[in-house]
Amino acid sequence: MKKFAIAALFTVGVITLSACSGDDSETVVETSAGNVTKDEFYEELKDRYGEEVLRELVTVKVLEDKYEVTDEMIEEEIELAKEQFGENFDMVLQQSGFESEEDYADVLYLSLLQEQALAEDIEITDEEIEQRYDRSKTEIDAQHILVADEETANEVKEKLDDGEDFGELAKEYSTDGSAQDEGKLGYFTAGSMVPEFEDAAYNMEVGEISDPVESQYGFHIIKVNDIRDVEDVEELEDVKEDIRRDLQIAKMDMSQAATKIDNILQDADVKVKIDKFEDMFEPVEPEEDGAEG
Repeated sequence: MKKFAIAALFTVGVITLSACSGDDSETVVETSAGNVTKDEFYEELKDRYGEEVLRELVTVKVLEDKYEVTDEMIEEEIELAKEQFGENFDMVLQQSGFESEEDYADVLYLSLLQEQALAEDIEITDEEIEQRYDRSKTEIDAQHILVADEETANEVKEKLDDGEDFGELAKEYSTDGSAQDEGKLGYFTAGSMVPEFEDAAYNMEVGEISDPVESQYGFHIIKVNDIRDVEDVEELEDVKEDIRRDLQIAKMDMSQAATKIDNILQDADVKVKIDKFEDMFEPVEPEEDGAEG
């Protein structure tokens, strides 16, 4: 996010310089050693940051022609962040590289445009929404042991089946930060864990220990210690769209995000009039396999 904030600041500078009327030799800084002209300043900015800024400008222009992000949507995201971080909100902004809430809002604008672009190909069924809603009515207290490979996971599971202590095995084998606390994760609800972990846990009984469950992080062995009801759950119709968005975000393949955005830019038939950057939006031809015979 910091990257977008910096780019947004430079965007303002380049727009101002390129839109100014008058002589490009106009002096913008005077010194006893010589003057700096507007043209020199513009060229230096272009050389240092031109490609990054131009790409962001074009991306925003193309995306906002296809999707809409309102002030209300941005304000809602900011309020959610303020609720999450409380009195630490301003400190978190500064640590993330934002000079102000307005800088953060600029980044949110582009982020929400990109989110809409990535979400449009992701279909969420009513059944998925209902399942997430039903699961949100309960919280699960669990422990887990996370290992890198299936062989180790099976070894740990055999020891558990032989009666060895879950917490001690977590300390010995688990590779994540919960290891020293006997693998304890505390209470969690739907959407807090990776899908494979959640699916397994929500289909277990109190006291049950799972077989190895594979996720992007490795192989988990899960123990459910308690299941409790959540109080004051909102009606499904009031949270349906929020659940849909959460599920879409969870399904987004961020490794394909750049490809998706590039395809949208290709469809927009972008033509750059600055010689230095005229090829920056040209499609990259795939390399041919093998040598020519």
